[in-house]
Amino acid sequence: MGVAGPSGPVMDRDEVDRALARLGAEHEAVETSLLALQDHAGRRLLEGARLTGVTQERWTATEASITLLWTYFDAYTDALRSAREIRSRRRWSSREDLAELTELLRGESVTLAGGAAAAPGGPNVLSRRFTLAALVDEMNGLYASSLDMVVAADAVWSALPARIDLLSAELQRTRRLAHSVGVRPGEHPAGDDLERITRTLTDLREQVISDPLAFWQPARGSSAPGGGRPDTTRYDREARALEEVRREIDAVLTVRQDAEARLVRLRDVLSRADRTLAEARSARGEVLAKIAASEVPAVSGPPTVLQEQLAAAAEYRRQGQWHRLSPLLESLEERAEDELLRARESLTAVTAPLAVRAELRGRLDAYKAKVARHGLAEDPLLVERYDAARRMLWSAPCDLRVAEQAVLRYQRAAAELLAPGVPEQRGPQTRREPAGPSDEREG
Repeated sequence: MGVAGPSGPVMDRDEVDRALARLGAEHEAVETSLLALQDHAGRRLLEGARLTGVTQERWTATEASITLLWTYFDAYTDALRSAREIRSRRRWSSREDLAELTELLRGESVTLAGGAAAAPGGPNVLSRRFTLAALVDEMNGLYASSLDMVVAADAVWSALPARIDLLSAELQRTRRLAHSVGVRPGEHPAGDDLERITRTLTDLREQVISDPLAFWQPARGSSAPGGGRPDTTRYDREARALEEVRREIDAVLTVRQDAEARLVRLRDVLSRADRTLAEARSARGEVLAKIAASEVPAVSGPPTVLQEQLAAAAEYRRQGQWHRLSPLLESLEERAEDELLRARESLTAVTAPLAVRAELRGRLDAYKAKVARHGLAEDPLLVERYDAARRMLWSAPCDLRVAEQAVLRYQRAAAELLAPGVPEQRGPQTRREPAGPSDEREG
């Protein structure tokens, strides 16, 4: 084959046929893709939508790209038709036909003028020449960018508006439920939250419809058209906020269902606290009368503030102000239990001296029973010390410190008599007083 200008060697008949078959297949594929893009639901929505922001800018550029795509495709179709006509002139193409086909199929045989000549984003030129292969590459690039924009917008529109509508429906049900339990804007924080969520969802839906690409997150490292996902950050935030409000309202509903039982329990707890404090006040008087030289803590009066709040809670229940009753009941339940615990601690602190006296009495009687088992109950020294300790413990007022020393003296005497090697029965003349505390031994 000879050389036919810049297009390289002249193609033979088989090469021409193979090239025409390949270009025909590419033509069919491009046509199918363009028709699919033309019929794409996202493209039709974009054409009819009132767009704003980044979507408006991208769609303006994409519309120009789609128009240019069809211009390129028409030029490609004309060039392919011309090549097929030349090849169909005769079964065995002449050398001149093959040279013309080589120039048409491999050379810059397609010339575009005017707006179609300018590359996207490039400077304006009067005309531009393409080979068929270069024209296919241009169409592929324009198609990919156009499809990416259309698919992204369609993906956002397919995902977010429907989800926002479902959330808005749930929001309306929650608002009706909130109204039924008195949760209203300006009266309860949850009511204010519902108003804010309503406004946010309304604004969010308008923005998604007019500027879907503002809610699109492209996938990193992906070159496929439409690679990415809708950005649901704002939607998710409002969904979580609505769920929190719903939990608050559910809590208020629970209050409405069991308010009476909780009020009854509160009255019972406060009543027990009052009775315990009254018992502590009575016990304090007894301690002051029966125990000498003892510091007895003062006992506070009944919890009047809690009683007033309990009355307010009952009024809230009667008026059906459940949103006010709910936090008040929670606070009252905690404080009522604290009040009952404080009353019990006060009673324990007040009666501590009586408990000490009771312990000393028990210890004295226990040692008396022990020496009796050993036949020492009539021992003069033990009888003397037992009587002394008993008079102190069973007299009023009782000096606990002196009484404790008397019990200890009785214990020491009993321990000495019960010590191993000491006869169980001894006359008074053989006994001696223990030397001191170091001689004390527990029986």
